[in-house]
Amino acid sequence: MKLMIVESPAKAKTIGKYLGRDWKVVASVGHVRDLIPENGSIDVNDNFRPAWQIMPGKEKVIREIVDQVKKADAVYLASDPDREGEAIAWHILAILNEKKALAERVVNRVAFHEITKNAILAELEKPRQIDQNLVDAYLVRRALDYLIGFNLSPVLWKKSIGKSAGRVQSVAVRLLVDREKEIEAFNPVEYWSLDAACEAHNAKFNARLARFDGEKIEKLSIKNKEMADRILAALVGAKALTVAAVERKQVQRRPYAPFTTSTLQQEAARKLHFSSKRTMSAAQKLYEAGFITYMRTDSTNLAADAVAEIRAAISKSYGAAYIPAAPNVYAKKQKNAQEAHEAIRPTNAGAVEAAVDDRDGARLYELIWKRAMASQMTNAVFDSVAADLEYKNAAFRATGQTLVFDGFLKVYKEDSDDDEDEENAKLPPLAVGDKVGVLEFIPEQHFTMPPPRYTEASLVKKLEELGIGRPSTYASIMSTIVDRGYVEIDKSRRFIPTIGGWLVAAFLSNYFGQLIETDFTAKTEDAMDDVSNGAAAGLKVLSGFWAPFAKWVDAAKDIPIKDVWDRLNDDLAAHVFKGGEKKCPECGGALSMRQGKFGAFISCGNYPKCKYIKNIQSAESPTKKEALDLGDGISFMVGRFGPYVSDGTKNASAKKFTAETITLDAAKELLANAGKKAEPINLGKNPTTDKDILYYPTGRYGAYISSNKVNVSVKEQPDLKDATLLINNKKPSGFKKRRGK
Repeated sequence: MKLMIVESPAKAKTIGKYLGRDWKVVASVGHVRDLIPENGSIDVNDNFRPAWQIMPGKEKVIREIVDQVKKADAVYLASDPDREGEAIAWHILAILNEKKALAERVVNRVAFHEITKNAILAELEKPRQIDQNLVDAYLVRRALDYLIGFNLSPVLWKKSIGKSAGRVQSVAVRLLVDREKEIEAFNPVEYWSLDAACEAHNAKFNARLARFDGEKIEKLSIKNKEMADRILAALVGAKALTVAAVERKQVQRRPYAPFTTSTLQQEAARKLHFSSKRTMSAAQKLYEAGFITYMRTDSTNLAADAVAEIRAAISKSYGAAYIPAAPNVYAKKQKNAQEAHEAIRPTNAGAVEAAVDDRDGARLYELIWKRAMASQMTNAVFDSVAADLEYKNAAFRATGQTLVFDGFLKVYKEDSDDDEDEENAKLPPLAVGDKVGVLEFIPEQHFTMPPPRYTEASLVKKLEELGIGRPSTYASIMSTIVDRGYVEIDKSRRFIPTIGGWLVAAFLSNYFGQLIETDFTAKTEDAMDDVSNGAAAGLKVLSGFWAPFAKWVDAAKDIPIKDVWDRLNDDLAAHVFKGGEKKCPECGGALSMRQGKFGAFISCGNYPKCKYIKNIQSAESPTKKEALDLGDGISFMVGRFGPYVSDGTKNASAKKFTAETITLDAAKELLANAGKKAEPINLGKNPTTDKDILYYPTGRYGAYISSNKVNVSVKEQPDLKDATLLINNKKPSGFKKRRGK
């Protein structure tokens, strides 16, 4: 009998189907051994020697593995094809040697990038030994995490700062706090735009003021209403604009690369609203069941036979026009990217759906399948037109873009974290010298917006850009900072640092500044990658980290708690005391921040004479219970469907504003226009149903089109062709309907 040891029962079950009767497949159910959870388990005085123990609850699993090994002729360690998988195989081999269970038996290491019969049989033909470089990289990472946890976390407890700190999670919290500082320090700047509503050849379109009096009009050029009015005064009497120039060109958009771990987490967050942890859990199940390739990878490569299979599937489903002459190739620019691995793809390109019972897995598989298909399709082609329209000393510019050939967009379009301007309007035929009618000039007030808070998707993207963390760590980083109470997630799925997060970030910045520097953390990650590639020795990396870190810990231990909190009070004054005002509202005494059993709070220095106390809340926008008074009986609030203004009798959506940018005049204008329902625009008849397709500029969830009781959200008014495609291709709502049940 031959014995194969994998991590999970699900993986064991799938592989067992492909092997003969002379095979036995058992599962270790993840890691079986870890460091003893006590101080000293990494002996820094003995070359960082680790002290291991069988993980609690794994004794029975180990006994079963040992019993099966003694019955086997050969043993195959088949844990996952990454650093953690290599570590599991190494731990199991070490335990088997300690228990003298191997005797003369041959032990092989195999790793499957996909759980399919062909892949398994091919891998069994080329077994190898455990990669000690990968194991050493794991040992370095585990030792660093342990050393930080058992040395830095006690400092936080003793100074009453927080629960724990980690090498990467602390950098993530700092990024979120730094972004919040930018938002709090942001001062909105007023500016205006001026559009000309035009008409030509029975088509309406808008053109934006681009030059006036010989000066180029930039985004912030028109600073206020007075400037806008002066320009409007110069345009009085303008009934037409003259076409001065027309530029036509064809532009192409290339498909997106197939998913890496990072991009999968980002897109699943945007499209499916999955957390990184939820994404990786669903992906793990899909991999173990044989539906997708291994989901922890930073490579965008696809195997040649997989590309051929995908191209055949594209030809069958969409036709030869959607297949490029040569396969698309994507370069991964990240240092130490594991190009020998594949990107995440379906193991069977012809399987549009995965036969799984859980909804998460089905939805994630569909996303992976579409992205893989699209990655090997032709470019999307657009006709782009830009026209300059003049009147005396003013020049307007109109732009339009029309989809000529959808290419990969037939299957997939990537989402973004924040709204991006995308010009898809159509322009009528225009030629130099044509006269274009002016219906009206439209001045509009705007305010610059602060940088947006991070979502899981944008934070993962930022960490990857900075070289912080690796594919296998992003999910745990996201869940850890939430579980520790350092951040909260608001209704728009954006991270908001809590006061606990602010305190930890401030403390570490003051006393462990280098530890949470992005460059330092990225260099540490690179060093561990160098260990995994055999380019650096693990002991040297550990020594290089421990020497300065130990000094930082020793220095911080001796600082009096009062001194620490005095510094934190100064550092966080602008955030905690809103502008630095530390005067008690009841007695005029000095206020200070402290940490208590139920979190941070502000109290008066004259206690017990003055008993003023106030809990510190997260820096969220005002909620319905915390209305922002704008004056004249009008308030700004955030409700179930986002920001809105209210005068007590009427509400109006204020989605374009925040508590920092809303003004009384803007609120009055929103309320004045509230309830004025825009008339729908008839785009024409749907040739399939012979029913009218109507475009509604405003709705509960924004603009949408409707026909025959089918509604589809849109960003802007589509043409009849696009509207017809959207209406006719909308999938029925509900998982069971989508699965055809």
